[in-house]
Amino acid sequence: IRAKISSEKVVPASDDPLDTHKMIRYEIKQIKMFKGFEKLKDVQYVYTPFDSSLCGVKLEANNKKQYLLTGQILNDGKVFIHLCNYIEPWDDLSLSQKKSLNQRYQMGCGCKITTCYMVPCSITAPNECLWTDWLIERKLYGHQAKHYACIKRSDGTCSWYRGGPPPEKEFIDISEP
Repeated sequence: IRAKISSEKVVPASDDPLDTHKMIRYEIKQIKMFKGFEKLKDVQYVYTPFDSSLCGVKLEANNKKQYLLTGQILNDGKVFIHLCNYIEPWDDLSLSQKKSLNQRYQMGCGCKITTCYMVPCSITAPNECLWTDWLIERKLYGHQAKHYACIKRSDGTCSWYRGGPPPEKEFIDISEP
């Protein structure tokens, strides 16, 4: 979901009066939903644990900054986000990521991304792509995440695809006489 955060409110985690856990309910202004619209058409709120120790996410609720939010749709229809989801300010996404959200990532829905934390690691099925950002850069969202998309090919196998970046400058190819 691409969204702005309009407000935040601390709410009980459940209706059980004995449950002392709290959640943050972020009210969002949904700009675009990329996936999950077959379950929910319009998302008004996203929920996260109050405590960062429970993987809660802190977002700026000023209705200015746009975010890419990924999470889970729970059985009760609530959208739940936490630190293990990909949550990034929209302006921090690469051009390739923005383009992939609109066009390429849907071509990889039949693919599985397997994270490689240490060697040896390998894929176990032809529909897998091996994610090596952590292994190479010691961060989950490195060069591979920013510039590549795992795409299913016509033969049913999956592989990483890098869309070509736009040219930095206009140039004319001139050959000598």
